[in-house]
Amino acid sequence: MLRYLRPVFSRVLLPLGRLLARLGVTPSMVTLVGALGVAVSSLVFYPRGELFTGSVVVTAFVLLDMLDGAVARASDSTTRWGAFLDSTLDRLSDAAILSGLMLWFFGGGDSPALGYVSLFCLVSGFGISYIKARAEGLGANCDVGIAERAERLVILLVAAGLGGLDVPYVLSAGLWLLAALSGITVVQRLIETRNRLTQPRRPAGDTGVV
Repeated sequence: MLRYLRPVFSRVLLPLGRLLARLGVTPSMVTLVGALGVAVSSLVFYPRGELFTGSVVVTAFVLLDMLDGAVARASDSTTRWGAFLDSTLDRLSDAAILSGLMLWFFGGGDSPALGYVSLFCLVSGFGISYIKARAEGLGANCDVGIAERAERLVILLVAAGLGGLDVPYVLSAGLWLLAALSGITVVQRLIETRNRLTQPRRPAGDTGVV
């Protein structure tokens, strides 16, 4: 869904990426700082119930993390290692956000039900990413799903931020929505992968043209 906006973001961020590249900043440096910032701020602010402040700081580091691709393109240093590092740290960053919220819900937030919903979102988020990675490792494209990482982050951070401003019901509604969309996305990717991996293979040289 939001992936269709990626070319727009890429063009907007490219000038800043060029500036950082000229200053000697590498894509991996941007990736590490962004991921570390998300993890630390999530685990510092959220467990203390500072949901609005935490969401603002986390969002700032998420936006910073988006610059790694722009720096890589500007410095012509796109590598498979960089892609692997970015993907891995994205998973850990997402886990830190949801873990911080879980600590709040099971602690001072006194809402075990939302804690379990957050846990489901964390597990299903890993499942969404794993299914795609495993499918592509087996040669099947699995770039489908109603809620990819960008959509999930938007829902989560907006809900947490507004919840921190005491907007009624928005945090619980956002988490339940995220859980539902994550579950649907897992099923979508499982079905897509099954369809692709069970398709009959054409004999070598068979173009399918009669």
